[in-house]
Amino acid sequence: MAARKKSSGAEAPVLWERLERPTAAPRAALTPQKIAAVAVRVADAEGFAAVTMRRLATELGVAPMAAYRHVAGKDDLWALMVDQVMTELTVPDEVTGWRDVLRGYALGSRAMMLRHPWLAQLPAPHFVLTPNRMAAAERQLAALDGHGMDTDTMMAAFRAVNAYVHGATQSEVALRQYMEDNGWASGDESRRALAPQMTYLMETGRYPTYRRYALGARRKDDAAWQFETGLDCVLDGIAVRVGDQGR
Repeated sequence: MAARKKSSGAEAPVLWERLERPTAAPRAALTPQKIAAVAVRVADAEGFAAVTMRRLATELGVAPMAAYRHVAGKDDLWALMVDQVMTELTVPDEVTGWRDVLRGYALGSRAMMLRHPWLAQLPAPHFVLTPNRMAAAERQLAALDGHGMDTDTMMAAFRAVNAYVHGATQSEVALRQYMEDNGWASGDESRRALAPQMTYLMETGRYPTYRRYALGARRKDDAAWQFETGLDCVLDGIAVRVGDQGR
């Protein structure tokens, strides 16, 4: 999505280059930033599918084609929306250890995705390149740099953490939506509703370890604990690679 698009035989400037170009003209009342803010608000309230150029034009009080002067299409719109919410993702400058930096961004990313569940619905979230996403990636890669990993391994470690964060939080968002769609207000309600299926499967005797979990687990509904424990497992693996605990 960051690639330059061909236009009349020449390379057209990418979205971020267009936004950073100085201009002598007065700042327009309608800007890409305003479009992004409204798009995020609509997506937060009604889901990603509700965000259309026609809906945005209505919310902004402009003609449908007016937004296209600032946003070329859905790829630009996704990028602007992602960049907008990425401003919420920060780790204090005084945090410097690689483990603390990556853990801080991971916890912040989960919180951000829970605030904006539509992030889990983007068709290709890992390929939406924006200045704020790149800044977050740069900070994490810089924290990993200098610990004995070559650049390929360093990137693989960074991507492993981010893949875990996205996958785990995407599952959490999907579970919340599934419970809401079925009218289940708690984990206990969902387990009661699914009890006939689970009982049959457990009574086959084929899943003894899962049965032990089902009967003995005490943190089934503690999503934050589950996320952080899984995250620490990933970070522990990186610690083995770098030979320290990230301090």
